[in-house]
Amino acid sequence: MPTSETNTKRGRPGYDQQSVLLIAVDVFNRHGYDATSMGILAENLGISKSAIYHHVPSKGDLLKLALDHALGGLEAILDRPGAQSGSAEARLEFVVRETISVLVERLPFVTLLLRLRGNTEIERDALERRRTFDHKVAALISAARDEGSLRQDIDPRTVTRLLFGTINSIVEWYKPGGSLSPEKLADDVITMAFHGLHVPSQA
Repeated sequence: MPTSETNTKRGRPGYDQQSVLLIAVDVFNRHGYDATSMGILAENLGISKSAIYHHVPSKGDLLKLALDHALGGLEAILDRPGAQSGSAEARLEFVVRETISVLVERLPFVTLLLRLRGNTEIERDALERRRTFDHKVAALISAARDEGSLRQDIDPRTVTRLLFGTINSIVEWYKPGGSLSPEKLADDVITMAFHGLHVPSQA
């Protein structure tokens, strides 16, 4: 969860900023950000609208906190040693695996990110940060292609869109705590993306 000095400030008993944020993200995902009023948030929290302002100045601030939590997790992946050293293919696999880990760990927040429409400046800024992340992954795919690790006949931009289309779809069906662990999920995505579905030929 996001952490800051203000996050630990308590407003009305029973709620702090983090718990308000968790419920707000759930409401945003169910109703859509644009359709969610402070009144709807207050109803779901069981407090008055004025009480919400003890925690955040506005609905937009809740959105920004949520998107920063999602994007911060993704952006941090690219700064880790596994994304900085080794072959391009190994770095790409690391980034894919860690992206799935962040998605599962921060599922409601990433779900909100993926459903943005770009109607506000906060949303547009978040979408631009996501595009920057995607471009860096596309550069990794190009590097793996150039080193001969990946096939040459598919445009790296197409690979990026298809790969992350697959990963992004996880938010629509994955249920944390079920029989499919995050680690096995990542293994399955990597196997499909890097090796396909054909049974390996026996030598």
